[in-house]
Amino acid sequence: MLIGVPKESWPGELRAALTPISVKKLVAAGFEISVEAGCGITAGFSDANYTDVGATISQDREALLGSADVVLRVRKPDASEVSLLKKGSLHVSFLDPFNEKSLVDSMAAQGVTAVSMEMIPRSTRAQKMDALSSQANLAGYVTIIQAAYHSPKIFPMMMTPAGTIAPARVFIIGAGVAGLQAIATAKRLGARVEAFDTRPVVAEQVQSLGGKFVEIDLGDTGQTDQGYAKALTEEQQEMQREGQAKIIAQSDVVVTTAQLFGRPAPRIISRDAIEAMAPGSVIVDMAVETGGNVEGSKLNEIVDVNGVKIIGQGNLPSEVARNASDMYSNNLFNLLDEFWDKEEKVLSLDLEDEILAACVITKDGAIVNETIKNL
Repeated sequence: MLIGVPKESWPGELRAALTPISVKKLVAAGFEISVEAGCGITAGFSDANYTDVGATISQDREALLGSADVVLRVRKPDASEVSLLKKGSLHVSFLDPFNEKSLVDSMAAQGVTAVSMEMIPRSTRAQKMDALSSQANLAGYVTIIQAAYHSPKIFPMMMTPAGTIAPARVFIIGAGVAGLQAIATAKRLGARVEAFDTRPVVAEQVQSLGGKFVEIDLGDTGQTDQGYAKALTEEQQEMQREGQAKIIAQSDVVVTTAQLFGRPAPRIISRDAIEAMAPGSVIVDMAVETGGNVEGSKLNEIVDVNGVKIIGQGNLPSEVARNASDMYSNNLFNLLDEFWDKEEKVLSLDLEDEILAACVITKDGAIVNETIKNL
């Protein structure tokens, strides 16, 4: 069975879907691997790194896509490339199926089995395949590094003959995977860290990392069975904005991580809250790609509001493309390995399996995912 790995064509995407260490394991399992020339260069992997572990290098992108039984990539395919895919082939990538109806329809019409990595369930068994979490983990780290770079203040307390420097105050809004890594990274740098989440159940996790959990009574909130925060009512969002306003005003750095799966991000920091911050303060809006948590944030721009920098960079995992590629590649390997029959040398994609039922979007010419089908 041939796995094809095309070079990422999305503007600014530096990650590679497969890295050499995973190629080596897949070859040992019985797969053939062909990667497009240069597919790993931006993540720090040469073509020779791939051939050394058993892959072949393809100079013909169209031929690669047309011959592969399995296509692995990071980003969703360009609409013009769907027709190149072999009928009956398996295509695995982030797909954004909630917002890409025409793309999903075209993949179904092409007879492609499409797996969306966003849809991997958050279960114990699927944890090793959970690419959303692996990439969010790194994104949380990157936000703090960016904030520290742009802040005119150092993060740790320092006692020097010239005087004592107080630690920077960092406020993390949202304590999911990205938020928890942001808390941990800010604490490692010596900051005083506070965090808020609409799910009180995560308070213990915040405290275990050395952060202070901020309590704001929003009434009944909770989380979904997948562990995601539930959408707040407009009244609850206003209560949150009011409850966190004083903390934002006192903070040197604010990081927002609030996202709703398949929906636009909630607006949780208003212009008034930004204007109450001291000049030199920094806000990092991690949700900018899905609409943004911060009023005035712009994708891939740094906006200045009265001396407060609002960083709205997208595709944060690409800032650490080497590690992000390794982790994503491991997620893909674990997915394939879970359903690979080593004796028969076939992938067993039984939609009765709870993982496949959640992440397979199209199969045998139809949309088979119940959530996407019923949108």
